[in-house]
Amino acid sequence: MKVLVLSNFGMGLYKFRKELLQELIKQGHEVFVSLPNDEYIPLLENLGCEYIESKVDRRGTNPLSDMKLLLSYIKIINKIKPNIVLTYTIKPNVYGGIACRITKTPYLPNITGLGTAVENEGLMQKITLNLYKIALKNAECIFFQNEPNRQFFVDRGIIKNKSKVIPGSGVNLEQHCYEEYPNDKENIRFLFIGRIMRAKGINELLKAAKQIKENQKNVEFHFVGFCEEGYSEELRELNNSGIIHYHGQQDDVHKFIKDSHAIILPSYHEGTSNVLLESASTGRPILASNVTGCKETFDDGVSGIGFEVKSVKALISATQQFLDLPHENKKQMGIAGRKKMEQEYDRKIVINAYLEQISR
Repeated sequence: MKVLVLSNFGMGLYKFRKELLQELIKQGHEVFVSLPNDEYIPLLENLGCEYIESKVDRRGTNPLSDMKLLLSYIKIINKIKPNIVLTYTIKPNVYGGIACRITKTPYLPNITGLGTAVENEGLMQKITLNLYKIALKNAECIFFQNEPNRQFFVDRGIIKNKSKVIPGSGVNLEQHCYEEYPNDKENIRFLFIGRIMRAKGINELLKAAKQIKENQKNVEFHFVGFCEEGYSEELRELNNSGIIHYHGQQDDVHKFIKDSHAIILPSYHEGTSNVLLESASTGRPILASNVTGCKETFDDGVSGIGFEVKSVKALISATQQFLDLPHENKKQMGIAGRKKMEQEYDRKIVINAYLEQISR
C-alpha cells in the first residue's frame, strides 16, 4: 500500500509522528512525505520515507499561494496514486483534503487544534470553516485531539461523517522517561517550551516573570523555543537582566524538562499540547491555562495547577500556589502526571487508531 503524508513542517512530523511512520514502513507500506524542505527531511528519509517537496506558507493568507499549494497536492497525488493520504494541520488538511476529493483518493485528516484563524470570529474564521467543510466532506474518518474541538465542528455543521477523538499525538513513554525530581528545594526552575508568540501566552508570562522576580530571587524562568513573532529584543533585555533565561530553539528538550521543577504553558488554545504530555511523562508538574488542549493533560491539584487564560494575576497566583507547596508535594504531583500519561496518553493508542482506519 502507498501512504502519502501531508504536513507543514518537519519537526512536528518527525518528533510527534515518527513512530507511526516507522510502523507503517515496518508493515511493508511505501510511505511518502510531502512538506517544505528543512533540517528534518534527512531524518525522515533515514526512517525510510520518500520525500516530495511542497511549499506551505503556514501563516500566510495569500490566495494565490494557497491555490498553488492545492495544485501541487493534486499533481503529487496523481503522480504517486496513493491508497490513502494522511494530513496534519490547517493548510494540509484543507488543501490536501480538497485535492483528495478531486482525485477521489481516501484520506484521514487530523485536526491538531483550531488555530487562531478559527478561534477568532470574523471573516477569516468564516473563510476557513467553509474551506474545512469542503475539504472534510469525503474523509474516511476525521481525527480530533480533544472533544471540544470535535463538537465545535459538529455544532457548526462542518462535519457529518465519521470522526474520532484520539489523545493528541500521544507521548513516547520511553523517550520521555520518568526522571527523578530535582533535589534543589531553594531555587525553583519554571520552564516554558514553545514558539515565542502571543497565542502561547508569552505576554502574560513575561509580565508575571517580572513581577515574581521582584520579590523572589530564588525563582528562575527558563524559555525554550523559536521566536516566531517580534519578541527578540524584549527576550534579550530580560535575559541580560537575569529575569529570564532564554535558550532559543533546542532539538533536545528532555534535558531542560528534567532540570525543571514545573512546566508553564499559558496558551490561548491547543489541540493537545505535546509539551505538556512530554513534561508530565518525565514526572514534572504542569501549570497551564484552563483551555481545551491544556486542561485535559493534568488533574487540577493532583498533577498540575490550572489558571484563567489571558490573566497575569491568575498566572502569578498559580505560580505562587505551586511555590508554597512542600517539596514532597511537588514531587508527588510529577509522579501523578507520569501515571496519567501511562494510562491515557501512550502514543501506541494513537498509532493503533491510525492502523485500524488504514486497514479498512
